[in-house]
Amino acid sequence: MSSPEPPAATAAPATAPAGPLVAVITGASSGLGEAAARRLAREPGARIVLVARREERLAALAAELPATTTWVAADLTDDDAPQEVRDHVRAEHGLPTLLVNNAGAGFRARFGSPQNGGWENVRRTMAINFDAVIRLTEALLPDLRAAAPSAIVNVTSTSGRVSRPGTSAYSASKAALALWTDAVRIEEAVHGVHVGNVLPGFVPTEGFPQTELVNSKVGRFLLGTPEGVAEAIVEAGLGRKPERYTPRIYGLATALRFAAPALTRKVMGTDAAQVMTTKTVSDD
Repeated sequence: MSSPEPPAATAAPATAPAGPLVAVITGASSGLGEAAARRLAREPGARIVLVARREERLAALAAELPATTTWVAADLTDDDAPQEVRDHVRAEHGLPTLLVNNAGAGFRARFGSPQNGGWENVRRTMAINFDAVIRLTEALLPDLRAAAPSAIVNVTSTSGRVSRPGTSAYSASKAALALWTDAVRIEEAVHGVHVGNVLPGFVPTEGFPQTELVNSKVGRFLLGTPEGVAEAIVEAGLGRKPERYTPRIYGLATALRFAAPALTRKVMGTDAAQVMTTKTVSDD
């Protein structure tokens, strides 16, 4: 589906791309994906492809964006979803120049808990946060190579570097994606495809409301914003940065994890740290 042709955008470009920006954004119906779509739509000549399950949300967002926008309503864990997205992009826009892998979910459960824990929780989390990303990237990679210089941005998480009780499946999925990103960045450099990693900290969104931190006088100072993540995506994609924490201070948490692992483990095991295991909409 598509929205009407918009007036020309007036925002200054983040970089000087070799060709028109054709950005495919997953998880675009709300939260970080929506913020990324709004930010990238301000790039001159941008063409945006929104991908998520909720078509009514995608259509409404497309009507608001100052760029030519189309959408694909799909569940990326479905077998035919990657090819559906690829075929749509080819038919409506030609070659993609930016893929933003943002769609994901977090199911909170301790591994040994009989309530939603164990292997099944790991399986369903990996299916969304890792497997679906790999499959979509594989489907679009030949076209991204053909469009080079182009870019892929994977939205992972600081949780992929520093884990907490109750987030083992989520952290494992994001750690896998972050390390996969590091390897593919090197592999694809020769093809002109940059692969960037954006690692958000705690950012309130519809899916991750971070209520525990929002209601905490101390915790609220740890919060980032969807707009901040969107700017990080622009830096990692159009600016071709290899890695971007947002807020930037979360990079210190990763540094501490490697510089003082015993201290990090001790802190993560305290009662005070439990507020950082926030509930998500996926838990409901």
